[in-house]
Amino acid sequence: MNEICDDLADEHRAFDELVEGLDEAGWNTPTAATGWSVRDQASHLWFFDQRAHMALTDPEAFAADAAWLVAAGGTEASVVPGRQVNGAEMMHRWATDRREMIAVARTVAESARIPWYGPSMGARSFITARLMEAWAHGQDVADSLGFVRDPTDRLRHVAHLGVRARPFSYATHGLTMPDLPIHVSLTTPSGSTAVWGPPDAVDAVRGPMIDFCLVVTQRRHHGDTALDIAGDAAEEWMSIAQAFAGPPGSGRRAGQFA
Repeated sequence: MNEICDDLADEHRAFDELVEGLDEAGWNTPTAATGWSVRDQASHLWFFDQRAHMALTDPEAFAADAAWLVAAGGTEASVVPGRQVNGAEMMHRWATDRREMIAVARTVAESARIPWYGPSMGARSFITARLMEAWAHGQDVADSLGFVRDPTDRLRHVAHLGVRARPFSYATHGLTMPDLPIHVSLTTPSGSTAVWGPPDAVDAVRGPMIDFCLVVTQRRHHGDTALDIAGDAAEEWMSIAQAFAGPPGSGRRAGQFA
């Protein structure tokens, strides 16, 4: 838990670097998420890190809040807090809240089950999901502001979550997952290789880990990446892959960031 919490804290700091020095006009820069600005991307992360703290410390309060969230419009409610303060104040408040969330997470047993939107999650997977969210929404901000981020080996966490979320990707689309294994072989930013699934599987996804992570977080269309996708089952998975909770996202259209 300490390792993943350290990496989450580093991912938060990477987000901070993206928005450091932004004026209010910069905070209002539109992003690829329809109707969301850079400010909204940060507000979304702040809002759900608060909910993560609640889920870790008071499951009953979290359940009540989750019911309220559905009634309040779902994910769109997460952008409201950030629109009520300036960018600097939002980041100050988020920094305080996320430090408290991480401090609590360090005390939780890895085997603990944490309630969330949908099935409960193992504690390590729960914090991994927060890292995935921070990285993915950071990508939206980077794309909007014209930054090219240097990938780090923290992407191993995102890739692992993406592989494990294959059944969820089908379930959230109301589809039946083929009973076929898929071999995933990805080159990490530091040059090593990470693999999942049987190496003799007919279907496979191979290529840069950064590209796989962009696809499973729906920040790039799989056709705009350097991934080598072999087999119908692998192709279908990459077309609907979703590592985040909630209903299917609209993803990014082919050629949007080509």
